[in-house]
Amino acid sequence: MSLPFLTADLPGIGGLLRETPQDFAVFEELPYAPSGAGDHVFAFIEKVDCTTPFAIDLLARALGVSPRDIGVAGMKDRRAVTRQWVSLPPPVTLAQVTGLSLPGLQILEACPHPHKLRTGHVRANRFVIVVRRTGPAAAAAASAVLTALAAAPGAPNWYGEQRFGRAGDNAAMGLAMMRKQRRFDRDPRKNRLLLSALQSDLFNRWLARRIHAQEYRQVLEGDLLRKVGGGVFVCTDPAVDQPRLLAGEVLTTGPMFGVEMRGPTPGSPAHAREAAVLEEAGLALSEFAAVRKLAPGARRDAAVAIADWAVEQLDDDAVRISFTLPAGAYATAVLREVQKPVSETAPAAHDGDGHGHGDAGERDDRGAGDDRDRANEDAAMPRTPSSSPSLVDAGPAAQLKDPS
Repeated sequence: MSLPFLTADLPGIGGLLRETPQDFAVFEELPYAPSGAGDHVFAFIEKVDCTTPFAIDLLARALGVSPRDIGVAGMKDRRAVTRQWVSLPPPVTLAQVTGLSLPGLQILEACPHPHKLRTGHVRANRFVIVVRRTGPAAAAAASAVLTALAAAPGAPNWYGEQRFGRAGDNAAMGLAMMRKQRRFDRDPRKNRLLLSALQSDLFNRWLARRIHAQEYRQVLEGDLLRKVGGGVFVCTDPAVDQPRLLAGEVLTTGPMFGVEMRGPTPGSPAHAREAAVLEEAGLALSEFAAVRKLAPGARRDAAVAIADWAVEQLDDDAVRISFTLPAGAYATAVLREVQKPVSETAPAAHDGDGHGHGDAGERDDRGAGDDRDRANEDAAMPRTPSSSPSLVDAGPAAQLKDPS
């Protein structure tokens, strides 16, 4: 399916990403600082042109520990310069860590901490990205798009194509698994990844419908809204909640379908929008009961706030773009709006006011984050997400492979 542009009325800059790993930099920010005491060692590493699992294996071999005992908050891009925190288990010492010298990997900082770093313990990620072959007017065009996307409620919180695998068929494999047409893998993480891709495809379909219907910046009766920094509640009076959405006080949430997902009020306009997504895909919500433990369901913010953005024209043919996204949001989904690759065929989609105004993660009904499988899967490929490879238009089944 083609994903619409929210800023369709603004020109893109085109260009190419990741001509070199140094063109794409990611800096992870934790929600807390290492305490300075404890049995584990938190290390802030810089890796260049390698995946996070590869870096973990390097550290494990060098320190004589199991890779499973090394904690990470999320996966980071391969073809990039990325800085992220890892936790190293006892009996690894601070002296061992600070003395490490490994190819393509540096230890920038190390500090003791009482416990292992858990998946999803990310506050935000800072991106500094160079787009090349753009032309001399790229900075002004990029600034216009980012200004629009930064306006409340924010940029569309698409799942990037990395979510769906290199062949684009992870969602189709997840559907086959749920319907017992494909065997479950021995590794529950792979099963969860495939089922999450199915949920992600359906979320993208729901979000595309809201944008096409000019309902992205509109609150519907029955919508499940999340207070920024707070919990989730049902909209009973759109006239009350609409100004709060446009003021950035609340966010619309969309479905990560599952039998434990909190849904909109039955019979409401919001409920009808979500039901239409399942109907289009030929699915019933009850089918997710077969995978309740792996894909219980959740809510995901429809929009993501773009913070501290900046644009710099480097020369006549390159521009540097930087911004900060919450955990779970895709930098490539933002860059897609900025670049608007010429190969895309998505139709124009404007918001209700005729302008293109606009990486929060899945949320359960209490508003708690869930980054288990998707923390920064901007992994690997120097491309931008032109579409959401889906359970309908995916290719033949393929085995999951490490992006390296």
